[in-house]
Amino acid sequence: MTNTTDLKILIVAPNASSKFGGEAFLPLQHFRILRQRGYPVRLIAHSRNRADIEATLASHLDAIHFIEDSVVHRAIWRTGNIFPGLIRDAIFGTALSLVNETFQARVIRALVQKRVVDIIHQPIPVSPKAPSSLYGFGVPVVIGPMNGGMAYPEGYEDHESRSARRFVGVARVIATLLNRIIPGKRKASALLVANERTRAALPVRNHPRVITLVENGVDLSVWRPDPARHDTARTGTLKLVFMGRLVALKAVDITLDAIRIARESGIEVTLDILGDGAERGALEVAARNLGLGDAVRFLGFRGQDECADILKRADALILNSLRECGGAVVLEAMSLGLPVIASDWGGPADYIDPSCGILVSPTPRANFAVRLAAAITRLAADPMLRR
Repeated sequence: MTNTTDLKILIVAPNASSKFGGEAFLPLQHFRILRQRGYPVRLIAHSRNRADIEATLASHLDAIHFIEDSVVHRAIWRTGNIFPGLIRDAIFGTALSLVNETFQARVIRALVQKRVVDIIHQPIPVSPKAPSSLYGFGVPVVIGPMNGGMAYPEGYEDHESRSARRFVGVARVIATLLNRIIPGKRKASALLVANERTRAALPVRNHPRVITLVENGVDLSVWRPDPARHDTARTGTLKLVFMGRLVALKAVDITLDAIRIARESGIEVTLDILGDGAERGALEVAARNLGLGDAVRFLGFRGQDECADILKRADALILNSLRECGGAVVLEAMSLGLPVIASDWGGPADYIDPSCGILVSPTPRANFAVRLAAAITRLAADPMLRR
């Protein structure tokens, strides 16, 4: 009988990185944990992340292969930067992925010929519409878990311009056509999807093996609860934490307004913001204008261990994102024994029920902050509920 740890796995993830969170970090976690469990796993990544990966996975460099930058890579990158983010990501991001896969194919064929690969895993991009050219290597290919097919809640249409919404519709049609021309997902041995929403968004119909698997996991060596925190129900200031990129879809501006409303009603509440992004400057100005200078701290990007330590000293996580397909931070907070206040929309709504948090509908938009403030007040007033 073959030992399952003899299975030789190749993870193909050019954008793998510990610096950007989200889907970029998942391949490194898959690689590290599988290696810890004794699997002879290898990783293909792009050289732009070499320094980060070499620092993160220093003891495993013999099993990591890098795709070097090329003239084509640089040309696509420079051209894409001229366009708005949505177009850049959809068109030029897809083009970069396909170019990467062309370069990766040479490495994959060499590794398969050496008989050091039994199965290929492509965990990113997580978009169900993204085409894949990873096929024809003579070994099974597993793609996913994918997560997507989301839109903004009703009333938040201004987060995407009319032209952007039209572009998304056209891009999805083009993606479906590309998946017919580039049959990686049709030929994959298995497609992993995070939920039914993503299954419905797949460009492949009647695939024989579509498996539902929650996209996000939790590293319990990092996100482990402190037994002492539940010995008493702490009173006093309610300490909230937000973790994530500071981009518009995370709706941190609404979080800040909810904090203001709660404090004006007499609730002692503070917020630590862990993360960075394009919105940080505007959010710092907004916090000052709302009179939250002493109540809100912008702590920037921190490593997982430091984030876990900060969260352990908090009372709850807040994530009222407007377009959160997954929400790994929700699972990480709950793994520490913390309740979560989150939008009743997308991924967090799949994870949270009344036993572990409070879901707040983002609609109607006009009083979303007021209803978030009510959830904050509820947790602040009831330490036993938090426990």
